[in-house]
Parts: sequence; structure tokens; C-alpha cells
Amino acid sequence: MTIGGNKFPTDFFHSLGSLRIRWIEANGGGDELKNLRQIVTKAVIAKGKKRTEQTVTLKPPNCPTSILGCWVINHTHQAKRCGKFIEVTGKFDVNVWYSHQDHSKTSVFTESVPYKDKIRLHYRDEPTSRHEEVLVEVIQHPNCTEAVISECGNKFKITVERELCAEIVGETKVCISIHPQKFEEEWSFRDESSSHEQGQNREHNHEHSHAHERGHERGHETNKGRESTSF
Repeated sequence: MTIGGNKFPTDFFHSLGSLRIRWIEANGGGDELKNLRQIVTKAVIAKGKKRTEQTVTLKPPNCPTSILGCWVINHTHQAKRCGKFIEVTGKFDVNVWYSHQDHSKTSVFTESVPYKDKIRLHYRDEPTSRHEEVLVEVIQHPNCTEAVISECGNKFKITVERELCAEIVGETKVCISIHPQKFEEEWSFRDESSSHEQGQNREHNHEHSHAHERGHERGHETNKGRESTSF
């Protein structure tokens, strides 16, 4: 974790939490300890990473004259936990485009290459249950970094690199502080209830009826004035 541009390991904050609890106990803070709770949640409890550079030797059906290109495709893998390690089993296809018969013809040679990597795990929290999930992220898919013809002249030597990251997701305990008193969050609500709108409609209708009655009374008085001036 980074705070103010400074990086701190997670173990540092676990140590601070333990020191805080000891300080509370030493200063008679029993009531504050009563407000601490331990909850069980899922988190990444272990992680490991491994970069591998592997040299693969392939033998095409024709004696190669030169290598025109090489690419690695169709990478698949699966993982399982083996003690303090994650064992990743996978495979990929190596395609080599080459010339033969003194550069008079070209061909593409393809071969599937299996592999097995063991990634060491580094734990930060010990698991509280056996319900764990293994996750593997491919940082660098198998990629050809070098392709040459062997000294004997009839094989390819292909250098392939890959990088994998493994994680263990499991249940761990987290200590939190609770608030015993009830509190209400401050929210700015706009009253849009139907009862409020109905009340506004009633007031509007009531004012409208009063205005109509006043207009009717003025009209009646005007008619009376006209009748009196006719004599």
C-alpha cells in the first residue's frame, strides 16, 4: 500500500493493528475492545510469479536451409495447488516457416510443445478454511525470442519465454470497529410523494374555486348597477 508517496507492506499494517489492541488493553480501554469484531471475508491470501525461458528443439521433415519466420500460438493451460506451489500445466504450438533444398522451396513446420511450471506461493494471511480458489494470470504468453538452426543442420532450436502469475483466493479474518449508537446519514431528499402532490392539487383547486366565486360575485354586482341606472 502507498501512502503519501511511500510504500508500506501489508504486514506493517497488521502489526499496527496488533499494537493498537495492546495499547487499548494497557490503557484500560475495555469498552473500545467490545466494539471490535472479526469478520470472515474472501481475499487474495497468497501470490506467486514466475518467468520461464525455455529452449525447444524441433526436427522438420526436410533439412532446413534458412529460417524465414517463427511464431507461437494456441496457448492453453490449467492449474492446481500442490502444497506451497501452484502447478501450471499447459501447451502451445510452434510454427516455423523455413526454406529447404538450397532455398528452392519453403514450408511451414508446426509442432505442439507441452510444459509444466511450478510457481512458489508467498503467503500474507493463513487461510481459515479449505475453500480456496486458484487463479492464474498470463502476464506474457509464450513468445519466440530466438530461432536458429542447430549445429547438426537438420533441427531448429527455438527459445520461448513466458511469464505467469498465480493467486490463491481464500477466506481470511479482518478486524473492524463498529458503532454501537444508531445514527442517520444526512441525505438531501426531495419530497415527491403522491400525498404531497395531492395536497398541492387540492390547494390549487381550492384557490381556483375561490377565484371563480369572486369573479361571479363581481359580475352579479355589475349587473345590479346596470339595472339601477336604467331609470
